[in-house]
Amino acid sequence: MFKAERPLGAKPDAYREIGLMARGLIGDERDPIANAANLSALIFDMVPDLNWAGFYFVKGGRLLLGPFQGRPACVHIDIGKGVCGTAAQNRQTIVVADVAKFPGHIACDVASRAEIVVPLVKDGRLIGVLDIDSSVTHRFDADDQTGIEALAAFWLGASDV
Repeated sequence: MFKAERPLGAKPDAYREIGLMARGLIGDERDPIANAANLSALIFDMVPDLNWAGFYFVKGGRLLLGPFQGRPACVHIDIGKGVCGTAAQNRQTIVVADVAKFPGHIACDVASRAEIVVPLVKDGRLIGVLDIDSSVTHRFDADDQTGIEALAAFWLGASDV
């Protein structure tokens, strides 16, 4: 499997390039699971220093594991619990520099040290979250947040959810 060994350039340019790749990869496909699977793989391959990239979807009042790349993960996360559940509850992106300092962090993979979670909201309805983890503390910054939010928005627009 290809894994980016170096950034594609400045982060905003790199995320724009990943966005173009995502559009080409997904094309006219509207299936949310297929699109989540391919977008997870693309993010995992193209964004350096990640150890997990994937989706959780709202089902039965909590988050259920969806397509991802990386090590096995927690299957269910309650809304309001951990980084994913808190982002889902607040419907706001959360960037965590050091997950050990996040109250109530759920350690699905003890190798994860930093995390960014983007809630997926369409027409006022919470669909789930896009969760990205790194084994490097302080891995994510404002450029990552802007880039990952744009990829999440693309998925929402490209998928029948």
